[in-house]
Amino acid sequence: MVNAGDMNGSGNLMDFLDEPFPDVGTYEDFHTIDWLREKSRDTDRHRKITSKSKESIWEFIKSLLDAWSGWVVMLLIGLKAGTLAGVIDLAVDWMTDLKEGVCLSAFWYSHEQCCWTSSETTFNDRDKCPQWQKWSELLVGQSEGASAYILNYFLYIMWALCFAFLAVSLVRVFAPYACGSGIPEIKTILSGFIIRGYLGKWTLLIKTVTLVLVVSSGLSLGKEGPLVHVACCCGNFFSSLFSKYSKNEGKRREVLSAAAAAGVSVAFGAPIGGVLFSLEEVSYYFPLKTLWRSFFAALVAAFTLRSINPFGNSRLVLFYVEYHTPWYMAELFPFILLGVFGGLWGTLFIRCNIAWCRRRKTTRLGKYPVLEVIVITAITAIIAYPNPYTRRSTSELISELFNDCGALESSQLCDYINDPNMTRPVDDIPDRPAGPGVYTAMWQLALALVFKIVITIFTFGMKIPSGLFIPSMAVGAIAGRMVGIGVEQLAYHHHDWIIFRNWCRPGADCVTPGLYAMVGAAACLGGVTRMTVSLVVIMFELTGGLEYIVPLMAAAVTSKWVADAFGKEGIYEAHIHLNGYPFLDVKDEFTHRTLATDVMRPRRGEAPLSVLTQDSMTVEDVETLIKETDYNGFPVVVSKDSERLIGFAQRRELILAIKNARQRQDGVVSNSIVYFTEDPPELPPNSPHPLKLRRILNLSPFTVTDHTPMETVVDIFRKLGLRQCLVTRSGRLLGIITKKDVLRHMAQMANQDPESIMFN
Repeated sequence: MVNAGDMNGSGNLMDFLDEPFPDVGTYEDFHTIDWLREKSRDTDRHRKITSKSKESIWEFIKSLLDAWSGWVVMLLIGLKAGTLAGVIDLAVDWMTDLKEGVCLSAFWYSHEQCCWTSSETTFNDRDKCPQWQKWSELLVGQSEGASAYILNYFLYIMWALCFAFLAVSLVRVFAPYACGSGIPEIKTILSGFIIRGYLGKWTLLIKTVTLVLVVSSGLSLGKEGPLVHVACCCGNFFSSLFSKYSKNEGKRREVLSAAAAAGVSVAFGAPIGGVLFSLEEVSYYFPLKTLWRSFFAALVAAFTLRSINPFGNSRLVLFYVEYHTPWYMAELFPFILLGVFGGLWGTLFIRCNIAWCRRRKTTRLGKYPVLEVIVITAITAIIAYPNPYTRRSTSELISELFNDCGALESSQLCDYINDPNMTRPVDDIPDRPAGPGVYTAMWQLALALVFKIVITIFTFGMKIPSGLFIPSMAVGAIAGRMVGIGVEQLAYHHHDWIIFRNWCRPGADCVTPGLYAMVGAAACLGGVTRMTVSLVVIMFELTGGLEYIVPLMAAAVTSKWVADAFGKEGIYEAHIHLNGYPFLDVKDEFTHRTLATDVMRPRRGEAPLSVLTQDSMTVEDVETLIKETDYNGFPVVVSKDSERLIGFAQRRELILAIKNARQRQDGVVSNSIVYFTEDPPELPPNSPHPLKLRRILNLSPFTVTDHTPMETVVDIFRKLGLRQCLVTRSGRLLGIITKKDVLRHMAQMANQDPESIMFN
């Protein structure tokens, strides 16, 4: 039988039952799993399958199927995540362009697709074709002039409001868990917390649909974070099809870790970065087997997305770059400055966003989520439309900022004054003086930077799907491009300065502004999330800029150092603490000299610890104890006088055991004696039939002495994933420490509000 409660033995869950009863070994909503128990259950299951596989060919085949089920789940997750990501990309592309116009030849074509199919498109006017018409052309027959501009402006705002209202309404009515980024909750779930419905089918469906709507509305958010949530929903769905994962919460979390890797793989076209992201940022327990499976899931997801080819460029990467100039050592100084900017921006964003989200939770503002989304969308659309750099989608903006200025570029950012005598090859254009278009672009980018910094603070955390990767990268890319153009012009006009003399001769192609945008994007994303290794790998996979790893590393490390100087928490950890989830971060250090006796309950002046005795309580006594308390479990002692510890019984399994005993075992009544020993106690004649519950008793609960340093206790909870730990002295039970007690003590020692930890 599957052994749910016994940590050191095998056999049936209950002596009087031949089969395990439903829901045994499961957990209540908003409670933490017991990692040791889940590991023990899986070991028992595996041992049973291995022993049975030698009995017959059929059992051997079943054991092979069980061994391969993990790889099958990974294959399914990769296929589903890649397909959904491709559909989302295509839908976002079309709906973003729908705000500005429509394709007459086929309304489901985006602007780019519409002009691809046109035979009348010229190279110089490749964004204009007769088949694509702006709303003003379609409705009033005018493409230029004040009336056309006002009509297009008005319809842009209306479409944005329509998309945002539909998204927030769907989330509010059908799937409240589909809001936000999802990564803080995924991190908490992977650490062992139960949030039922968070990875459900409705959440998957609504998050996929509303993600398209909110990104298309033009709000300052991205789809990359929510795609991790979408992939984990796929992982949860497919793991429920296999009993190996559906009946073991620990094994299920291994699948979810791999699904998170697949989510980042399709979000950025970065399979290796996805695996490292799962390892560095979201996973709590990441064995080597999970690493291989994450790699496979990310590979399948990336291959599926590549087959769909949503970007139409036959490349997996979102912002492919092809720079022809190497970087020089002197450029490390501006790269490090961009790292400092990223760290400062990350600190500013986290503090302001958390303050705003706390205000939303504690004031009347939180009662009107639909109105908040509508107001923020209206403000965003009204301010964004006049500026060409904020009007377009954020992904398109980043792509343009990353681009190098070739001879065929028509962007304002590439409006340089050309030397008519230049005879160099097309891909090696020398540094040139900036033209009027570049100066116009600079002040427009400066306005876009201020706008993005401010509006993202208020957008992230609303009751809609909202990712943070792309807005953070946009802030950094804008700042980086401006710095890059500044350094380029400085090098052109002052090439005789000592810092430029060695590597930047007149007529040479010295500085690549697009590289600065790439480095700035990495710095700002690192400042907000505190990622380092996975960030650098994601960035070079995202752009294809393998040669520029060192600048990316310098910026990422600098931004982390600067941001850590103001606070160790990244945005996801900050939101976890804001929501009061019981997340014991591996990165947190505990250096205070407190002891287990300072943290355990009961404390001085409190009622004594609620315990069960091994053979002297009746069914009614146990039911009364369960009814009067809300503890997750109870220590079992020899007697209330001796308080010698025997084991630990889970509340949920006690309830289920007594309920099933009353239904299935004759003679069990309210005054039946409950015993946890191997042999029944001596009872007077005519006593009701006793109830043996030894099989639900954990005979080896984790214990520490009252003088164990809390530093050690915190380490034990963190590394073993415990729910609770019993405190003893010479075998006598003194008290209990739960995960919530540890987290509250850590908050108290850090001068934070311990009551902010709300869940078990």
